[in-house]
Amino acid sequence: MTWECGSGEVKRDEKSCQGELEEDAREKQQCAEHTMGSKLKPGGVRRHLKEKVVQMYEDLFHGADPCINNSRFWEDLFLLKPKMSALEGEISRCTSDQLLGLKENINTLFSKCVQTLSHDHHIRVINALLTLCSLVRGLYRKMQGDYGFDFINILIGFDSAEEQMQLLLNHVSNFLTGEYCDSLKSLSLKFLLVLATGTDNISQNTVLEYLTINCNFDSVIQLLSHSSTRNQHGPEAVLYLMLMVNYRKHEMTNPYTVNLSLLDDELILNGYGQVITASLADFNHKYSAHFMEPHGSGWFASLTSMVGSMFVSEEMATRNEHIKANDSFLLALYEAVHLNRNFITALTTATDPSTPPSPANTLDRGSTPPTTDVNDQNNPAPTVELEATLQPTNLLVTFLEYCSIVMQDTKTEESLNNVKLCFIIITCIAEDQYCNLLLHDANLVFTVPLHRLPMRHRKVIPEKTPHARPLACAVLDVMVEFMMSHMMKKLPLELFLLNVRIVHRLLCYQKRNSVRLPYNWKDLWAALIALAKFLVTNEAYLAKKMNIFQLAHQVMNIFNLFITYGDTFLSTPSSYDELYYEIMRMHQVFENMYSMSLRYSRTDGDYKESAQKLTNSLGNVRSIINHFTPKLDKWSQEHGVSTLTEEQVLEVVRNNYDSLTLKLHDSLDQYEKYAEKPQHANFFTNMVRSILSDTRQSIDFSAFENLTILQELSQST
Repeated sequence: MTWECGSGEVKRDEKSCQGELEEDAREKQQCAEHTMGSKLKPGGVRRHLKEKVVQMYEDLFHGADPCINNSRFWEDLFLLKPKMSALEGEISRCTSDQLLGLKENINTLFSKCVQTLSHDHHIRVINALLTLCSLVRGLYRKMQGDYGFDFINILIGFDSAEEQMQLLLNHVSNFLTGEYCDSLKSLSLKFLLVLATGTDNISQNTVLEYLTINCNFDSVIQLLSHSSTRNQHGPEAVLYLMLMVNYRKHEMTNPYTVNLSLLDDELILNGYGQVITASLADFNHKYSAHFMEPHGSGWFASLTSMVGSMFVSEEMATRNEHIKANDSFLLALYEAVHLNRNFITALTTATDPSTPPSPANTLDRGSTPPTTDVNDQNNPAPTVELEATLQPTNLLVTFLEYCSIVMQDTKTEESLNNVKLCFIIITCIAEDQYCNLLLHDANLVFTVPLHRLPMRHRKVIPEKTPHARPLACAVLDVMVEFMMSHMMKKLPLELFLLNVRIVHRLLCYQKRNSVRLPYNWKDLWAALIALAKFLVTNEAYLAKKMNIFQLAHQVMNIFNLFITYGDTFLSTPSSYDELYYEIMRMHQVFENMYSMSLRYSRTDGDYKESAQKLTNSLGNVRSIINHFTPKLDKWSQEHGVSTLTEEQVLEVVRNNYDSLTLKLHDSLDQYEKYAEKPQHANFFTNMVRSILSDTRQSIDFSAFENLTILQELSQST
């Protein structure tokens, strides 16, 4: 089917459509004149004039056959610009019984809309699809939770539902893959989103059964293979696929899940990743732009405020909206990483930052592209910023920078959930063997700009020009930064557990493959010890609210991994000596932790088992402390030195390794594989529910109701 207007019938349709448009304009003018006249004449009676399409909706919902008084009712209806609010208003005013009585007319309207989608005339197809969007959306709102058989029966009719939905979805797929205008492709995607977002719980939306029977995965995903269609429709395409992947994902063989897991087209996978990169990169750019301002304001500036400062409620709400806007793209990233091993290549494929993966129009329409303000030309960004942006980048680099920003504040539920999703994504990445190979590849290095939260005990020092390193170093930096900045009375325990487990997974890979990562391990050890000290110091308060022994045990497992196998993966021989130095320097923290765990393991409390595991895991650290303490005391006495320097301690350590006896703990390099169900099933259900609600409210048809656009469509060839 082509969009050509060569036939006499189409020309007559265009003339008829133009006449209807002019008639609408005349009616509005008459209404305005009459209104003005009634204002000038006291006691004048105001006659309410209705648009013709509104009168036709009223005729349709009066219950009688609308063709009785107008034999050309259906031909005329789709030549008129739909009044979506009026149609949805007619539906909302009906009771449930009235809707059942109007079933035949509603079924006919649905059928006529589907039938019109095969028409050659631009404006008829657009109007039919808009009418379908309005009809479906209006019924969704009216049915109040009953989205099962009654909804399908009233909308389509049981007998013809399967056939009608097959025809409808075939037309939509044809519009998406064929040589059609962008407006029609965009409207087709919006219609699919209306279908997918009708219910709060996507798995209760039985209409989506027809979308699984007539799976349109291929037609939607193909939009991501070409830059032109990806730039225009990529975000909506990725959003729709992500939602459909979550339809009854644990209850059935979902064809969207299967197709996404088997997708191996590198061009499409890269396109999928570029849509996500564009959204996250826009967020990062706006944060960086505000961070560099001398007197920043707004929600980005609030991220960099000192701990303890109060967010303005309006700024907090705006910040949450910006964070929630990325939930759908993060969930799309999660599904790709979790389901498709081929996506790992797209995750780490380098792109040239001078040619961004997608222009600004893939983000919010109407938002300002991320360019430098003319007023800021006198205050250019520092050289560090420019140098950083000239470095090659990829989706994982952008994602890690995003993580370093959003994790700075976890006070709200929205930000907490966003950070949790980020950590789950990194967990899936850290478990994948091939991805770990890329993360630790010494020849695959990137510069990752990470952001740190200003705190009382430290200032934010502008980062020196960061040097390119394997991506595993940036992952560890993010984890270390989270540990150091989130030790608070309202401890986000679940995030800390995800955090230390990510570190453990990376270390397990390094141990198994003897990978010597060029990383400053002192930063990690200092963060782990600081966390251990925090747990011990605040044990009386925290232990009443959560199982801190589980977290402490995971911390000690990491130390035991270093102690037992560190010589096989630490970057230099001296690093192993430095590990022992840090243990000896902070020995009191470990001694206090042992006392705490011993106390709880001897009582019949809720945490007895966890405390016993922690006690056992402290064995090697205590052996190191008990072994080297007398050696250091003896050396101090022999040399008449009361306080030893780091070099002196390291010398004693190196000379007394041979007599140290350590216990080999079992399964230090083993961990439980990530599984979405049952542990995180509720989290993802709630996340999808939130995205559904936000998407439902954000679907905008105003562009298609614009008179100018419809006139352009009717005149195009």
